[in-house]
Amino acid sequence: MRPASTPVSHFKNLMSLAQKTAIHRPSFMARPRDAARAAAGWFQRSEAIMGTAIQVELWSEDREQAEAAMAAVIAEMHRIDAAMSPHKATSELSRINREASARPVPLSEEMFGLLGRALHFSALSDGAFDITFASAGQLYDYRAGVGPSDDTLAAAQALIGWRGLELQPATRSVRFARHGMRIDLGGFAKGHAVDNGVAILRRHGIAHGMVSAGGDSHVLGDRRGRPWTIGVRDPRRDGEVVAVLPLEDVAISTSGDYERFFERDGVRHHHLIDPKTGRSACGVRSVTILADDGLTSEALSKCVFVMGRERGLRFIESQPGVDAVVVDAEGGLHYSSGLLNQADGSVQ
Repeated sequence: MRPASTPVSHFKNLMSLAQKTAIHRPSFMARPRDAARAAAGWFQRSEAIMGTAIQVELWSEDREQAEAAMAAVIAEMHRIDAAMSPHKATSELSRINREASARPVPLSEEMFGLLGRALHFSALSDGAFDITFASAGQLYDYRAGVGPSDDTLAAAQALIGWRGLELQPATRSVRFARHGMRIDLGGFAKGHAVDNGVAILRRHGIAHGMVSAGGDSHVLGDRRGRPWTIGVRDPRRDGEVVAVLPLEDVAISTSGDYERFFERDGVRHHHLIDPKTGRSACGVRSVTILADDGLTSEALSKCVFVMGRERGLRFIESQPGVDAVVVDAEGGLHYSSGLLNQADGSVQ
């Protein structure tokens, strides 16, 4: 945890990167392990879950401990996918979307807590974060390059609105105020998953590790004497990064318009939907957030992406213990004050 006197105690130095650097994840990269350390006890496991690349890397003196910890993290990712996938008919999320317009739907304690956090971020961001965006989001097929007509989008847009998500604490249930509303947890489910993964590593006695899910990562400790090195992907040049962040004990999330998109008539249609319009937000290309937990970092990356650079960075400055790197619509690089204060003049 960072002390209150230091904006980002887990942030060692910010380095601009001009040369081309290989990236093996959609929105960040970790510096490859050297052979000596790998032999000394670095272990790694990867799997495709939740529609993205899941990776666990950790240090352990004991292979059995490492394998047990990694297996437990992967099992947790499968559990979260089974509960929160909008594509699985048996998931708790799908049941909510099927039934909550007609009646209150009882929720698991975990889901009730997540929906409560969603409403918190919606209120905090004045609706920039809104999981009811799915009412419009479901109309886009990014692989096929298909989007809704204006009339269809207008009908769906009328269903968006976080205040229509009615949580009932007495019965631990949820009801939709409008028939046809839908929700999607893509705004922070992976952040929640990496937080749970790191908690599992701690329970297994792991002091140095990383759990990542696509653009969301949570690092535990350091790399035994040196920081974890996370690179922020260049949104337009594949295989290159725009900044490198040496970090310890922190969650980091990147939201970018390059993850799922298609272009039509010169306009990029991507999955980061502005709830107020039902269309792709267009003020920035990517947002990277650093926070103490992955649920917060992922949710705030969506907030800032929808808000745009100026409003988004003002918003981040008001959030204690949070920092941001923003690539704007023209490709310009911007940092919150906490990162600039730690950069030692190296930011370009």
